[in-house]
Amino acid sequence: MSKALEYFKEVYDVVPGWVQKMHDYSPEVLDKYTGIRGEIMQDGSLSRKEKDALIASMNAARLYSRSMLFHTKGAVDFGYSAAELLEFFLTAYLYKGDAALKRAFEAIPYALELSGNPVVLPEATPETADDLLGTMLGWMKDEETAYLEQVVSAIKQGHKEELTALILADGKVSSKLKHLNMAGNFIVELDGSGAAPWMEKARAAGATEADLADLGYICILTAGIPAWFELSDSLKTVE
Repeated sequence: MSKALEYFKEVYDVVPGWVQKMHDYSPEVLDKYTGIRGEIMQDGSLSRKEKDALIASMNAARLYSRSMLFHTKGAVDFGYSAAELLEFFLTAYLYKGDAALKRAFEAIPYALELSGNPVVLPEATPETADDLLGTMLGWMKDEETAYLEQVVSAIKQGHKEELTALILADGKVSSKLKHLNMAGNFIVELDGSGAAPWMEKARAAGATEADLADLGYICILTAGIPAWFELSDSLKTVE
């Protein structure tokens, strides 16, 4: 087995079909891609587990389950709990509403299963944010969920500004990471102008230019080189 195939087997436990096919048609391309991915996904200004969680959430925001689930596994493997992941996914909810939470409703049971706490899925997926979150919180009996319960209460009360402030505040996940996540939600959909104010808010929440550069790198992995074009427009030049 090539080093590239071994790398992905270590990451995913099996060699994904898309990886095997890339290898079959061009081992050289897979080697180059693996090198880039390996460099980006190591600890940097952002940690490896933060990068996996951010990519999982950004893919929930753009309603792309496949990559969301791959990186949910990475986030759990590197130490995030289901409750912490759900905090990340709340930024996807701010970005694209109930549709993004329905994607999270696929990821959270998977995270719990990976953590050794499998759940019984309902016959039908809940339709509203409070029902989706309520069901997911019901699965997290062994986790601290007080903050998430406050979010559910705020959704039920319908106070949009208060809800946004609560979701972006420090919980188990820092406000800095949540603001980075919001910027990334726009970047992976190639909306640099939409991301720019969120990058500024991320800076105000404590994000450095190195953090923002790391965000741009992981966006490349899930949305391609054009994602870097969009982020780099608002990234400050190194002096």
